[in-house]
Amino acid sequence: MSLYLAVDAGGTKADYVLADDVRVLSTARSETIKRMRVSAEVAKANLTMALTQLESESGRFLAEVDVTCIGTAGDTVPLVTNWLRAELGSRVGGRLLILGDVEIALEAAFPDSHGVLILAGTGSNVRGRAPNGSMAGAGGHGPILADQGSGHRIGHEALRGIFRAIDEERETSLLPVVLSYWKLKDIDELVAYANACDLTQISALTPLVLECAQAGDSVASDVLIEQGRELAQLAILTHGKLERLEGRTVAPKFALAGSVLTHVTPLRDEVIARLRAKFPEAEILTSPPAPVNGALWRARRANVSEK
Repeated sequence: MSLYLAVDAGGTKADYVLADDVRVLSTARSETIKRMRVSAEVAKANLTMALTQLESESGRFLAEVDVTCIGTAGDTVPLVTNWLRAELGSRVGGRLLILGDVEIALEAAFPDSHGVLILAGTGSNVRGRAPNGSMAGAGGHGPILADQGSGHRIGHEALRGIFRAIDEERETSLLPVVLSYWKLKDIDELVAYANACDLTQISALTPLVLECAQAGDSVASDVLIEQGRELAQLAILTHGKLERLEGRTVAPKFALAGSVLTHVTPLRDEVIARLRAKFPEAEILTSPPAPVNGALWRARRANVSEK
């Protein structure tokens, strides 16, 4: 039997599956190996730990692997792809496929089928495949240009909402919560910190925004609802593109994935409500298979196509 390695290299963690043609032999999870997030040394240490665990649990050597498929954000960025080729090439045998993280999530949700994948975690992206195999998408241009419904966008809009409330002389529980979380004394320190901090600090505010919204804070609630609307609109636009590529009406199918759509209930509910309003008959998967399964599916398919 052939041997396959599948990897989902996310922004905060990476999931790994080692499998043969019919079954999973071992799995592992590590901290991120994304070179745009961590140094080469840290990424290598995380990768080495996971690969060692896969070999130990499966009793197989990674040099025997026939095809590896890895899904990652930045799949066209040389810093990412060159590092992955070098590090995996030194430890793992066979052919290497590097795909986008949204692409493997789409494969996991709709293997050999059409549909639209809505992915929202630290960042966001929407991508779909028509029945004829044509691909289309919307959003996914990064935290400065897009990332609707993402942790980045939620944190950013929450901060903006705090200062709109200050200007309008309204109270919001977001202000003391954010000051406490970032260990800041007052608004002046908040202004200085927010304009200089790393983007990961912005996205880390998402759980706080959710807590404030659930406690009844209108500023926090408005942020989550608006981001749900914007994310749903990207999915609606993507479905329309698929129909134009197909040249006919296509049954609407959507899948929701990523940490935000898993845990931020008000935003997820708004996305579903907007999709239902536009497509009452839509199939909406709220718990699709993990993206690493899509990477495994592509690895197995690639091996079959070579034979």
